[in-house]
Amino acid sequence: MSNKIPKRILVAPLDWGLGHTTRCLPIIGYLKQLEHAVIVACNQWQRSFIENIYSDIEFVMLEGYNISYTAKASLSYINIFSQVPGICASIKKEHTWLAANAATLKIDGIISDNRYGLYHQHIPSVIMTHQAEVQTGMGNRANRILQKMHYRFLAHFNHVWIPDVKGDINLGGRLSHPIQLPANASYIGLLSQFENVAAKSNRDGYLLILLSGPEPQRSILQGILWEQVIHYKGKVVFVAGKECNAPSKIPDHITFYSRIGGAMLADVILGASIVVCRSGYSTVMDLMLLNRGALLIPTPGQTEQEYLASYLSESRFFTAAAQKHIDINQAVNNFRYTNSHHALFADKYLLYREVVANWVSRI
Repeated sequence: MSNKIPKRILVAPLDWGLGHTTRCLPIIGYLKQLEHAVIVACNQWQRSFIENIYSDIEFVMLEGYNISYTAKASLSYINIFSQVPGICASIKKEHTWLAANAATLKIDGIISDNRYGLYHQHIPSVIMTHQAEVQTGMGNRANRILQKMHYRFLAHFNHVWIPDVKGDINLGGRLSHPIQLPANASYIGLLSQFENVAAKSNRDGYLLILLSGPEPQRSILQGILWEQVIHYKGKVVFVAGKECNAPSKIPDHITFYSRIGGAMLADVILGASIVVCRSGYSTVMDLMLLNRGALLIPTPGQTEQEYLASYLSESRFFTAAAQKHIDINQAVNNFRYTNSHHALFADKYLLYREVVANWVSRI
């Protein structure tokens, strides 16, 4: 290992969707490989997910920001901005929690995934985010105002790690490549929960519906797609992305899962000819690693996903469609396997290791 004295590293993923949690898995695994102790600060559902992969690490309960969404996409911007005071209160609360518990937990370093209150004056602190430029959906002026606020939060940390690659060929577009980066920011390469998964695929050529994301929009999309795939002329694998009861009547051509993960999820993705899923950034990184094309359907009103779907479609890495216009039969008929750029990113999923090793060796 790079440092003879094991360090105790606090890793804290945001609870805003599962993606922040899944992309922390390779970092947790690599810290363990370096024989450092990992303490994960998270809520109960995040702990349950991580424990299925790493059952021998420490956990400490820390509630998240508990963002809620509206069923009306037209009100999404107002809904999110109305929660800003609550988010700021959560940031202050988690900062107070860290100050009170850092000594007891004997923390030597902090890696926070989009949790802005987890910095410490006397402990090396890193924040990981792919949104160096926040897309508000309300124009450049609003973007600039929010970006200034965002950079003030980022300045509290010693380092900002951006899970993307620098240069014109990248996965995040303007999200991760603003005109001017924070002075303490650097690119660390791409991250995927499937980095160490030994997946084997039967290449069965089915349509894969892979749902995820916040309610109520996840359930709304499930209802839309289920009504369409029951009439689909072909084999379908349907992953609801949430612990829920299976539909009462499942046609013979559909295999239904409430939720799957790990090697099984990788196998299911690799076996598909077409993947239909949300345009979350962690999902995009997973798909690029597995070299699978996809039809991306952004969560309505979630401006980051809307931007990513548009950018990745224009870059011809993936295709995209709006939720309100989705037609599975038409999408399948018009689908082109656009993910022909895997080779451009295949060697970018281990770059983070040098960054992590150098950082922890200096603690």
